This record gives sequence, structure tokens and C-alpha cells, in this order.
Amino acid sequence: MVDLIPLAQAHCIVRHGHEHRLGEARIRELLPQLPGWELLENGHVLGKTFTFPNYYRTMSFVNALAHVANAENHHPDLSVHYDRCVVHFSTHDVGGLSENDFICAAKADLLAG
Repeated sequence: MVDLIPLAQAHCIVRHGHEHRLGEARIRELLPQLPGWELLENGHVLGKTFTFPNYYRTMSFVNALAHVANAENHHPDLSVHYDRCVVHFSTHDVGGLSENDFICAAKADLLAG
């Protein structure tokens, strides 16, 4: 489990099946570690909007996040705009949220500075 390692330093592992879907209690333990992130779609999606001063900074974040997502093999849904990027994490193979979503959300926060 990621309790012993700060979320941003942990790495994703492949998770399949509903047994890897986090329960409400575990989600409530992890969510406070991610300021600004919120539960969406009845708790099945973890989301946050990152804002930037211009398009260049937005795209720099998007490209860096794409690199991290590829390295972790855990990919977010992104909505990219001139001065912001909306990031949604969910683990489709478990039918909700897994620890991978929280790990990658923490990594996204680090990238945004």
C-alpha cells in the first residue's frame, strides 16, 4: 500500500477487477493528501482543474503529465484550454478509483508546482 510512501513517490501497479476498487473509507483517507482534487461522477472519478498564465505553460504541463502518465501506464482524461487543463483520473479496469489514481494525481500536483 502507499501509506508508507508519499503518494507522489509511489508507482502505479497494474490493477484489474473490482477487488482493487477503493472503498469509501480508503478514499476519504487519501483525498486530504490531494488539496483541490474532488470526487466526481458519484465517486468514480478524481478531478482537478489546473490554471496557468498562458497557453505555453498549459501545454508544458500537459506534455509533462503525458510523459508521467506513460511512464506509470496510467492515463488521465484531459480537457485542454488556453489557460487551464482539467484532469480526470479513474481506473476503468476496476470500475472506479484505485490507488493508482491518487498516485498520479499527486504527481500531477508536483508537475504544476
